[in-house]
Amino acid sequence: MDPVKEILQAAYARAQQKNLPYAGALTPAEAYRITTLASRAKLVDVRTHAEWNYVGTIPGSVRIEWQTYPDGQPNAHFLSELKQQVNPEDVVMFICRSGARSHAAAVAATRAGYRDSYNVLEGFQGNKDANGHRDSIGGWRNAGLPWVQD
Repeated sequence: MDPVKEILQAAYARAQQKNLPYAGALTPAEAYRITTLASRAKLVDVRTHAEWNYVGTIPGSVRIEWQTYPDGQPNAHFLSELKQQVNPEDVVMFICRSGARSHAAAVAATRAGYRDSYNVLEGFQGNKDANGHRDSIGGWRNAGLPWVQD
């Protein structure tokens, strides 16, 4: 079976199990694998400019803030920026710090006609550990996937 289809089917099954309103939910490793195998796949990082600058970025990702920095207000131009940078026919995978903003972005994109919208579970930094720190439980960075510090 085609590895991309296999991954997307697993993501779809997760979405069905969790009753999510978009195409699927991917692990960071699955999202990375899709970016390496599917030319019509886009990883959209919806964190803030400050997070990209101070925490790091994923090479090749599309960057569109879901909420603006520093006020945390919704980005009123999110969908228009998405339409300028990502084809609605592409597989679109949304990632944020921990998976909450990217969930909201996947919902909004699906409603706007992006039928292959996926949320990247765990996000870039994963969940907090017992000491309240990220980057040790789940997430893109903790999985050892490619990222850079600007």
